[in-house]
Amino acid sequence: MTSGTVPGTPSVLRGMNNRSVIALFLEHRMLSRSQISELSGLSKPTASQAIGRLESDGLIAHSGEVSHGRGPNAAAYSFNAGGDLGVAIDLNAHSIRSRVVDASDQERPIAARSLAMTSAARESVSTVRTAIDQACAAAGTPTEAVRSVCIGVQAAVNPLTDTITLTDTLPGWPRAGLREHLSSQLGLTVTIENDVNLAAVAERRFGIGLGVGDFAYLWMEAGLGVAVDIAGTVHRGFSGSAGELGYLPVPHSAARIAPESRDLQDLIGGSAVVRIARAHGVRGRRHSEVLAALTTSPSRAAVLADLAPRIALALEPILALLDPEIVVLGGPTGRVGGAELAGLVRTELVGSSRWSPRISATTVDDEPVLSGAAALLVDGLREALFARVDEL
Repeated sequence: MTSGTVPGTPSVLRGMNNRSVIALFLEHRMLSRSQISELSGLSKPTASQAIGRLESDGLIAHSGEVSHGRGPNAAAYSFNAGGDLGVAIDLNAHSIRSRVVDASDQERPIAARSLAMTSAARESVSTVRTAIDQACAAAGTPTEAVRSVCIGVQAAVNPLTDTITLTDTLPGWPRAGLREHLSSQLGLTVTIENDVNLAAVAERRFGIGLGVGDFAYLWMEAGLGVAVDIAGTVHRGFSGSAGELGYLPVPHSAARIAPESRDLQDLIGGSAVVRIARAHGVRGRRHSEVLAALTTSPSRAAVLADLAPRIALALEPILALLDPEIVVLGGPTGRVGGAELAGLVRTELVGSSRWSPRISATTVDDEPVLSGAAALLVDGLREALFARVDEL
């Protein structure tokens, strides 16, 4: 509600009707006037008036016809997704992926390219601008319609001070004032977020986190991270570095299974997974290669059995401090290990610790970081959209 409006006045009622109708278009994509009236509970004249306002403003457009059985087909309308757009970006050590997002969260193709680990190749503004251009080209949308971007990075992000720390995958990027630098150079609203936090956002929206009170999300890739979701809010910590699990020293009890490990990165990071897998005859030099081979390897069960007690040890401080309702095993290692690895980890915890939490593999199988970034963009685009329709 805008300043100067009074509850119950015609302008407020118009805004409420506009919101009701546009929300239906976001959910159903294409609707006729009679369908809108039926679904919204608005009278046909009131629904028609709202449709007229939204159409005049360019937010919906005539898009064909629908059949209601007997009689002529009815004109159908759909949400105009070519208006304000966002671009979700996932930037990691080796590649960058991006896709266009609109308020209706319409599925669009992902643009991907490899990146060199040099400052020149990863200059911040050109890297992001290229990702935007490639996403728009893949989606067939104009770059001029992009209003915002959300970038997932392998770094601790402090939104209050606009600084990034604890990263070696962003050479050449400014550590201070990054968001402001990108925003001013690109002319866009820029959000920068830790990649594991974004994966947890996706798990809350689309995965096993849907409907639970709180959960801890353990990301296992080449590096480690943990995101903590408390009632739908990701806990970032005072400086944005909450969840940097890999830096923790291993507990004394780890000596019996991994005497060479100094910290949790050594215990369950990508290099540890490679060593365990190769010891069981799984081929591959890189973490990604080993995981790909592990999906069909006859040594799969043995590798997961060796990995499970290590993960259980890494989870103990999280369980002691947070006592989450559920622990999600995510990242490439958690996804490939699946329910089998989750069951083994729970068995280890029940048998060797004071905790017996629910353990689950991630249920967001495809592009969790990109999905989390897109979800945040959709939230912002819808907030702006509803504010706009309030004024019609």
